[in-house]
Amino acid sequence: MSGAQPDGKFRTEELLADVMSRLIGDARHVAVGAQSPIPAAAAILARERGGGRPHVSILESRTHNFFTDGGRELFDCAGQGRLDVFFLSGGQIDGEANINLISVGDYRRPKVRFSGSFGSGYLYFVVPRVILFRLEHSRRALVEKVDFISAPGTSPHNVYRPGGPIALITPLCLFAFDREKKRFRLDSVHPGHGVEEVIENTGFDFDRAPQVPQTPPPSAETLRLLREIVAPELAEAYPRFAASMFGIQPIERRSGSCPGSPPGASSAAIRNP
Repeated sequence: MSGAQPDGKFRTEELLADVMSRLIGDARHVAVGAQSPIPAAAAILARERGGGRPHVSILESRTHNFFTDGGRELFDCAGQGRLDVFFLSGGQIDGEANINLISVGDYRRPKVRFSGSFGSGYLYFVVPRVILFRLEHSRRALVEKVDFISAPGTSPHNVYRPGGPIALITPLCLFAFDREKKRFRLDSVHPGHGVEEVIENTGFDFDRAPQVPQTPPPSAETLRLLREIVAPELAEAYPRFAASMFGIQPIERRSGSCPGSPPGASSAAIRNP
């Protein structure tokens, strides 16, 4: 999906990070789970734009992680109302924002087995702003109805639920989610793509205006922040992503300390020539 672009242009991942960052808004605390380098880039970008806010927790990071007991502390933090934004994805996502992280086909004899839910059902209920993302925009990924509900997008009115989805981001477009209607609305289409392409590759119905706007491309300042500030920090938790996207490799040096690291140990990053 990515690749080096000529000066003045941007990668799809940079566009997605920019869109996600704007959705984070004025949050106090945003957390990023496992295997989520683009949401992690978005969170750090939001912090840079916000002058140090929001606080960013990246579970795969030693620098951006004040938790010492992994997911258990994250769940406690979310349950206490101290986590404003989280990111979720799924092997399947349907038009009611249900996500499937278990399997495709019959549960006892699945065609495909996914990695598992890891608390997504809980976090989906308690985090006020959950941003969904899927890096494959196709009818097999965005389906009419998921084969297994790992985490429901909505709940009955008699269920107390402060959390839930606000949007779905893909390489083609941005969907907003209406919790009352239990439907997605096409908010914008990314540069180089069109509404018909989105319709053709989406397995569920969605609302849309007669004229759907284009997603604004990242500004020169946003690209500078991503490439010069965000990328070196990202390399510590996601070295392969930072290397392939930005040509940056992490290095270890002994100066200062990182949470959860031995005294005197920390990490830095260097850019490949």
